[in-house]
Amino acid sequence: MKHELMKLPYEYDALKPMMSKETLEFHHDKHHQTYVNKLNELIIGTQFEDMSLKDIIKKSDGAIYNNAAQIYNHDFFWNSLNPYNSKMSLELEKAISSNFGLFEDLKSEFISKATTHFGSGWVWLVVDEMGKLKIISTSNADTPLTLGLHPLLVCDVWEHAYYIDYRNARPDYLENFWKLINWKFVSENYSKLRGVFKPNYIDECNENSAECNYIHELVDEERTVS
Repeated sequence: MKHELMKLPYEYDALKPMMSKETLEFHHDKHHQTYVNKLNELIIGTQFEDMSLKDIIKKSDGAIYNNAAQIYNHDFFWNSLNPYNSKMSLELEKAISSNFGLFEDLKSEFISKATTHFGSGWVWLVVDEMGKLKIISTSNADTPLTLGLHPLLVCDVWEHAYYIDYRNARPDYLENFWKLINWKFVSENYSKLRGVFKPNYIDECNENSAECNYIHELVDEERTVS
């Protein structure tokens, strides 16, 4: 199986001024493409030659793992971005409120984790094995797939993601990254976990009050129409 470089879901200049066309051309066409080329070269004649990308990540190590994981991470990163304002689902909004409090608290914790991450890597919003939302960082090519976690959102904190536009000012890059988040994509990732986990905000709202009944009605309505 030959792995292909994903096509960006927007034009190269669509994320300006937060991310320049030059950054996307270098990041996507050179860095991301290199991982794809290298993986295809490495898996020839191996047990991984006909495996899916996720299976390679879960079963390999060394250079094969690193290149496969970087392809997956970058695919996820590009899909986490959107040049248009996008709205998160009610279910995700309630889960964020339950796990982090205010939306601004989520943003603050995420940006803090990304700012203080040492060296190259990734910062993720994930769902853990108990169905709770968490913010984690992974170094180099590491990915939540090997940790038993379910990724919802990712930010690339390798320097090649922002150096052209921001030099070494990672905090400025992160503030502008936040403006580009594709909350529809994040919400879709969360909705795929329905039936795997019960949102913990429902557990917390178990009293027979008008507010709790309203929450349950809204959740049931969203599940019906989605």
